[in-house]
Amino acid sequence: MSTVIPEARRLVADLDPSLAIWDIVTMEEVVAEARASTRFYTTLLTIFSGVALLLAAIGLYGVVAYSVSQRTREIGIRIALGAAADDVTGMVVRQGIRPAMLGIVVGLVMSWFGARMLGSLLFGVTWQDPLTLVGVVGTIVIVAGVATAVPARRAARVPPSSALRAE
Repeated sequence: MSTVIPEARRLVADLDPSLAIWDIVTMEEVVAEARASTRFYTTLLTIFSGVALLLAAIGLYGVVAYSVSQRTREIGIRIALGAAADDVTGMVVRQGIRPAMLGIVVGLVMSWFGARMLGSLLFGVTWQDPLTLVGVVGTIVIVAGVATAVPARRAARVPPSSALRAE
């Protein structure tokens, strides 16, 4: 790159010394400049999406943990009556995943309409790309599963005697 610009200046000066040459840029610089705003908006959208996913996971964890703490007596009675730890864990995870599934359905509907507006920011994919939708839904399901599994495992380890004595 650095050798091309002086050579171009020399060739133009050989053809017509009265021509002034300034602001020479390479094609890589032109392409980088053209993509700069798209790259900025994409990076910003990625950061906000990551923060939103983190806040959703923390919120879901908090709601499920609070629900488990409120239902400690019920869970202790279930365990005392013979419920297996897997059954208790499954019950809590199902009840925690339900709002996430509702959010996924609402999000897919909203993405159907919102993706057309954001279509100009997408590079290399279409707004109805099934692989992207499956990846996003899978990520949300995994995050929701982890956010509900932690309090669910804690609920399954509640000793029935302490749960019954708590109130």
